[in-house]
Parts: sequence; C-alpha cells; structure tokens
Amino acid sequence: MGSWSVFFLFCMGLIMIIKGGDWFVESAVWVAKVTGVPNVLIGATIVSIATTLPELLVSVIATQQHYYDVAIGNVIGSMICNVGLILGLTTLFSPIKLNRSGFAIRGFFMLGSTALMLFFLRDRMISPREGTWFIVLFTIYILINLQEFNKNQKRVPHVLNQEQDVPQGSASKKIIMFIVGAVFIALGARLLVNNGVIIANILGVPEQVVSLTLIALGTSLPELTTAISSVVKGHQGISVGNILGANILDIVMVLGLSSKIGSQGIVISYQNVMLGATIYNIPQTLYLDLPVTLLMMGVLVFGGLLTGKINRVIGFLIFSIYGIYLIALAKLFM
Repeated sequence: MGSWSVFFLFCMGLIMIIKGGDWFVESAVWVAKVTGVPNVLIGATIVSIATTLPELLVSVIATQQHYYDVAIGNVIGSMICNVGLILGLTTLFSPIKLNRSGFAIRGFFMLGSTALMLFFLRDRMISPREGTWFIVLFTIYILINLQEFNKNQKRVPHVLNQEQDVPQGSASKKIIMFIVGAVFIALGARLLVNNGVIIANILGVPEQVVSLTLIALGTSLPELTTAISSVVKGHQGISVGNILGANILDIVMVLGLSSKIGSQGIVISYQNVMLGATIYNIPQTLYLDLPVTLLMMGVLVFGGLLTGKINRVIGFLIFSIYGIYLIALAKLFM
C-alpha cells in the first residue's frame, strides 16, 4: 500500500468520525427528548457520552490490537486538545462566566481522575482491576449529575411542554442516523488506528506521538464543533461543561472499559528521547504527557475558581502551554 493511500484512508477515517459523530449526537439527543429526558440531563451526560464515543472506540480497537501507546495516547492527547486548543481558543475569543459550584465539582473530579490515572500508571500499567475503579468513578459521576439535576428541579420547577420541547422529525430517519452514525464512528476509528500506526512508521516517530496529535485532534472534533456552536449562539457555558465532562469520561469510561479489553490491561512503553546529544529511554506518558495535562487542568480549574470566569489571560496561558507542548514533541521526536 502506497504512502498516499495510507494518508487518504486516515483522512477518510477522520471524515467518517466527524460525520458519524454529528449524526449520532443529533439522533441520540432526539431520542432522549422524545422519551422525556430533561435538557439539563441531556447536556450533562448524553451529549458528553456521545461526543466521547470516538475516543472510546479508538482506544478499545487499539487495545484489542495491542497498540497500547495509541490507546493511552488518544485519551491523554484528547484531554490536552480539549483544554489547551479548544477551551484555550474559545476563551481567547469570548471569556466564559462560570457557575462556581458546578465548575468546582466537575473541575476537581477531572483533576482527581487524572491524578488517579497517574498513580495507577506508576508501574507503567493500568490493570483490569484498576480499570474497575474508573468504572466505579464513572457511575459516581453519572449519579452526581442526576443529583444536581434533581436539586435544580426542586429549585426551579419545570413543566414539560411536549409541543415545544420534543423535536419534530421522522422517527425512522433518526433511527437510521443513529445506526449509520455509530457504524461510521466504528469504521472511522478502525481506519484511524490502523493507518495512524502506519503513518507513525512512515514518519519515523513513535505511535504515541501520532495518537497524541493527529488521532487525538480527530477524536476531539465533536467537542470542538460543540464549543464553536456554543460561542456562536452565546452559550459559552455549555462548552465548559462539555469539555470537563468529556475529559472525565475519557478517563473513567474510555480507560475503564479499554483496560478490560487487554489481557494485562493497558501498558505504556518507553520512548527514546533526545536531549542535546544524549538519548534517554523514558516512559513519555509519565514524564511529559500527564504532567502537561495536569498543569493545564490546574491553571484552568484554580484560575477559574479564583476569578469566577475563564478570562482571556487563562485562555492564553492554557493555549500557550498547548503550543509549547507541541513544539516539545516536535523537538524530541521529529
């Protein structure tokens, strides 16, 4: 297979994930509303789960094929991309005012989940047993959202108006969109993983670098689309909730389920890193990727809580960290 065909198939995988994700989210929200699920709960859980589906399938398929660096790199790269690129750029254009209590709960849940991932990876592995803890956290996260919704319902009673709240549309069309969207995401994920590994070999870089950049950006496009749409419509707060929710789910849902696929779980490898004239063999995930992730998350969460908003200064800081991280990857491996 020629190099151009590999890049073409990789791009086809991206397109299929983008379009499939769009159809899947739209139809999932339609089904939820038709069945009477409230809007708040749809945004807090269903939309975040649906937009995280590309990451889930990419990491599950990569784990099945023993491309563990792709599986873990996709998760960490998506979180870095979500915070540094998507939220950083969004707030540069339009600062976001925060609901401190809701932001604090999700922000610290995100930081705690990431710190737990770093703790589990101290032996360079997330075992199936450790993955169970992530699944427990996933359940807790869903329960927190349900409790928050119930509290809001008591505070502001809401009467469902079926004619206004239930979207109109052909049921058969939405069901087809749901099925086709899921199939497109699954096929697109497989194309991304298989051809991403080949691209890494062609470029002479570790598989993890491709998954941290190209694949992570591709699987984060649903979050990017949601953020842009929220800014255009003046609902920037939705993008923050979606980003925090997606990052939490990247860890507790994606890593939790992926670790159950591999016989030993998910194992991270050592990478040859050149510093000056010396080559060091280190686990890149532990010494570069996760520290950068925690740094950006810390700036976002603590900066947001101190100021009550994510202003342009915070946006510039996290976007700058993202840019420096990409430059570091290029210097170390390319």
